[in-house]
Amino acid sequence: MARIGAGNTVGSANGAYSDPPRVHGIIDYIVGALLILAPFILGFADGTAAQWVPIILGAGALLYSLLTDYELGVARVIPMPVHLGLDNASGLLLAASPWLFGFAHRIWWPHVLVGVSEIVIPLLTQRHARATR
Repeated sequence: MARIGAGNTVGSANGAYSDPPRVHGIIDYIVGALLILAPFILGFADGTAAQWVPIILGAGALLYSLLTDYELGVARVIPMPVHLGLDNASGLLLAASPWLFGFAHRIWWPHVLVGVSEIVIPLLTQRHARATR
């Protein structure tokens, strides 16, 4: 089994790749900020759902990340499995939002790209921090 960094495992017995919660936390804060900024950077800050869905979901991701019980959490009241469930729900809503809210004819790819990422990344993340020796 090959080890990459602190806690990342590639080529384990079941072939799984696993991000430690710390790496997931870093991704959380980056994605949350990018979701808030994306409408302005990519030119769809027009006051419609195309703009507000990623902003609201990005702010929500930052909030529940601050409250998650992992290395980068501040209050540590949300268990990691619940956090990962919130990521999945947010990703599903974000990916479906262009069709749910009727703006797919104008902009859809950033919503789908980030939404699918928010569904896949939790599947690759350890549900609990590893015990330290």
